[in-house]
Amino acid sequence: MATKKETKKTVKPAQPADGDLTPVEVLDKAESPVVETAPAEIVVEPKKKILFVASEAAPFIATGGLAEVIGSLSKALAREERYDVRVILPLYQDIRKEYRKDFKFIGNIFVPLSWRNQYCGIFEYVKDNVTFYFVDNEYYFKRPGCYGYYDDGERFAFFCRSVMEILSFVGFYPDVLHCHDWQAALAALYLKTIYCFRPEYQFIRAVFTIHNIEYQGKYSLDILEDLFGISYRFQYLVEYDHCINLMKGAIECCERFSTVSPTYAWEIKDPYYAHGLDQIVRRNDFKLCGILNGIDPEYYDPATDPSLFANYSANDMAGKAVCKEELQKMLNLPVKPDTPIIAMISRLVSHKGLDLVREVIEQILRQDVQFVLLGTGDSSYENYFSDLARRYQGKVVSIISFNSDLSRKIYAGADLFLMPSKSEPCGLSQMIASRYGAVAVVRETGGLRDSITPYGAGGNGFTFGNYDAYDMMYVVNEALGVYRVKEEWNALVKRAMETDFTWSKSAKEYERLYLDMLK
Repeated sequence: MATKKETKKTVKPAQPADGDLTPVEVLDKAESPVVETAPAEIVVEPKKKILFVASEAAPFIATGGLAEVIGSLSKALAREERYDVRVILPLYQDIRKEYRKDFKFIGNIFVPLSWRNQYCGIFEYVKDNVTFYFVDNEYYFKRPGCYGYYDDGERFAFFCRSVMEILSFVGFYPDVLHCHDWQAALAALYLKTIYCFRPEYQFIRAVFTIHNIEYQGKYSLDILEDLFGISYRFQYLVEYDHCINLMKGAIECCERFSTVSPTYAWEIKDPYYAHGLDQIVRRNDFKLCGILNGIDPEYYDPATDPSLFANYSANDMAGKAVCKEELQKMLNLPVKPDTPIIAMISRLVSHKGLDLVREVIEQILRQDVQFVLLGTGDSSYENYFSDLARRYQGKVVSIISFNSDLSRKIYAGADLFLMPSKSEPCGLSQMIASRYGAVAVVRETGGLRDSITPYGAGGNGFTFGNYDAYDMMYVVNEALGVYRVKEEWNALVKRAMETDFTWSKSAKEYERLYLDMLK
């Protein structure tokens, strides 16, 4: 039978008191040196380096939601001292002059693109802890607007190749290269085909964000080498449906790809939403995620917005009534404080749900409502809504234009904001409208589904699921019914205005995505 081992206890002898020591021992004790432990060395972890590659960014130049995302997300990430955030853009002719005059020229290089060797000037500007670089080449970018030219493929190929060359010029090799939409897709392709053999580029991870899968960057296979400077041995990366597809190439090359809302990430696996790319999305599903966009709460703040007739907040709504009255006066509508204003601010194109509006708007107008539309787009819609305004004077105003200042006034003066999109990757208008107290009525698709929750479930707006004009009209009528019960309506408006649409949550999700890529 095993016996338990005995453990020996070491008895430490008692230390003599000072009074028990001899004079020599007392002297030795007094003169013995005091050994101080050096403080532990503080190791400062180097900042993670993030580079955004995009074709536009607020506040410098904007044609849509992409610019808002780049401007706001980079700013939100840069608030964290753990990140060195930089953005690179083309130096367009139309970049706002109040910023352009302060750009600093830091040098120039020559960029190889197939058989070309093109001049590339580099300008720098720092704003909100974000460093912005601007790629200057007057042949490609000294033109009105950003897009819509016959040589857009060559223009953005030059831009993406410039990105790769500028990294070594400025000595900045990012941990994460974040490319946005097809115009920046070639940056990921160049990184993984041409530059990955250079030691300083080998550890750069790439993520590609799809803001709208409809625009994919399609070109003939014949120009792969001659225009884009990509060897035909990499043709398999970009070839899809018998042509070059730059978005497909970026999805294949990147470590991760994302969309601008969780629902849209799920939707683009379906042929109905994917515009032909559903097979590629499903094949790369293991590296796909969806992160909902946000808005800048300082830029969109009815309490401080200088564009408004009067400022207001969720806790003091008096100014919103002033905004509504002044909007009615400005648009020559009868000043009726109890008549709800239904607003639309949209590109006038089919996927924005305008066919639904056209089918039932005249039935909605039989009620005591006013309808205001602001936007440009397809001539058929422009003509229809212009004619509707002529036939319903005093009830309908159609402004076929894009006017940022007027859009703020409409958000602030409207009671309901209608957004019945057939597809909507994220959408920012419904968030801005809610922030300004215009209750959103949306179809449950993409980011609309992720940001607006139904009133009946204690949400911040009104929603419908089927892409059907009469389902939309039913929900509009429901909203008008709630509008007439002022106590309920005021509580709903307050709830909509207080919804958190800021970038704080979304930026944390992007941080997790980046860190996961860098493991």
